[in-house]
Amino acid sequence: MPRLIIPNRPTTNPHPMGRHQRITALQRIVADDSTALRGRVAACLVLLFAQPVSRIVRMTTDDVLRDGQHVALRLGDPPTPVPEPVATLLLDYLQALPANTPAINQNSPWLFPGRRASQPMNPGTLRDALRELGIPAEKGRTSAIRQLVLQAPAPVIAQALGYHDKSTTRIATDAGAPWKNYAPGAHSS
Repeated sequence: MPRLIIPNRPTTNPHPMGRHQRITALQRIVADDSTALRGRVAACLVLLFAQPVSRIVRMTTDDVLRDGQHVALRLGDPPTPVPEPVATLLLDYLQALPANTPAINQNSPWLFPGRRASQPMNPGTLRDALRELGIPAEKGRTSAIRQLVLQAPAPVIAQALGYHDKSTTRIATDAGAPWKNYAPGAHSS
């Protein structure tokens, strides 16, 4: 039998976008009124909140919380505040959602409804939409999470964004975060 060669496929996170590149992409997406709101909101969730596309498509409209002038996302516990102008973009998307939802999925609870009844959007479809906007989903998410764990303790970021604290602690260690000796535990007041 001939020798079988199995290619080595790395499973680590890709090299992240540079911080400046991520911020520039986020500013461009927020300011671009000519692009569909769906892609812009998804790009903000990736670039600002480090959410993977597979999790974004499972978000429901109930995950967007509005309390007076404040908007938050239920990504972890407690809900994560959404800064302006992303909050306005998200609320505009919610308002336009019924008109842009496929007829078969009109009563869908999904924030990103799919083309099949009661199903969310396919992650590949959303990933393609991000790619068309020039947003590399994995690199953008990796850049965002690395920047977040450099700004706050990894367990706090994990709790706020719905990540496992061991994942964010590993990312923080790889990024050289100053919080690497922060003790995980209960972080609510």
